Amino acid sequence: MTKSERRSERKRRDPDLGVLLGQLLFAFQDELFATLAAQGHPDLRPRHGVVLAYLDAEGSRATELARQSGQHKQVVGKLVDELEALGYVERRPDPTDRRAKLVSPTARGLDQMARSDAIVAAIEARHARAVGAETYRAFKAVLREVTEGQRAPRS
Repeated sequence: MTKSERRSERKRRDPDLGVLLGQLLFAFQDELFATLAAQGHPDLRPRHGVVLAYLDAEGSRATELARQSGQHKQVVGKLVDELEALGYVERRPDPTDRRAKLVSPTARGLDQMARSDAIVAAIEARHARAVGAETYRAFKAVLREVTEGQRAPRS
């Protein structure tokens, strides 16, 4: 970096991991949610992915959604409230533990889940074609390893 180079120029020339991941995430979300909107789900927002990305068809406990997404239970609870109001999920008693509740997708939620999975698969297939299937597999493996390392407790 030269003394006169501005920080924004340096980030543009040589973006760090956070900048690259942010750009990837925002572009990915833009495509996913625009396509979902065109397919009948215009009321969903990227924040809803905290719940929807991890929701199982048979239902999931909110505590498990929080654990998998890395978000606080309160955040997940608020998002479940929003998704329930939008008609994507409902809370049901957990058949394995009547004291617990499951967040279960409605028919609308199941439709969104199937469409989302297909859209994500198409995005990934496009990238695999662009860089080559083996390169894309290796990229995902390295990205997974870096993500796990970043999420690991630091001493």
